Amino acid sequence: MILEKLIVGPLEVNCYILASSSASGAVIIDPGAEAEKISVRLKELGLEIKYIVNTHGHIDHIGADESLAAPIYIHRLDAAFLGDPQLNLSAMLGLPLSLDGKVMPLEEGQRLEVGDIALEVIHTPGHTPGGVCLNAGKFCFTGDTLFAQGVGRTDIPSGSEEKLTKSIRKLMRLPDETVIYPGHGPTSTIGQERQNNPFI
Repeated sequence: MILEKLIVGPLEVNCYILASSSASGAVIIDPGAEAEKISVRLKELGLEIKYIVNTHGHIDHIGADESLAAPIYIHRLDAAFLGDPQLNLSAMLGLPLSLDGKVMPLEEGQRLEVGDIALEVIHTPGHTPGGVCLNAGKFCFTGDTLFAQGVGRTDIPSGSEEKLTKSIRKLMRLPDETVIYPGHGPTSTIGQERQNNPFI
């Protein structure tokens, strides 16, 4: 298995490259910026992009989508964010971004495959209405829902503390040994967050 983290953009988003082998193609999770940096690393690994998954629709997670020219998966409730600078918060930063790529809507329980790796979609609203986590069994990509020692912000447009709380409870049903790969910051495990995260 190939699993690499690239930290991209001014907000230091964790962009992940995941593949079961060089022959399987790769899924790129949250390519928020620096498309050239991502493309160079893919070339070094001998990988081609199969598709992109956005864990949610904010600018720092979608900024390089269109430059990478691959099908984009995002939850249907965040799909409108891709084309709306107000929703994706790029207008607030003074850099309005509107994407027009091929979008594939995600739903709770849907499975995405890359080689022999299966990613199960867990709908985790709260940070945005269509936030998702991607569970691969032993590890889970948690986007801006759950961080090491933190949780996603809800004091932004379309955020909901009530929904985020329910989403965190859903993630806490995963086994303690599940490694989490969040949208920002270091990795952790469900068990470590259950014991030490001050927001849980």
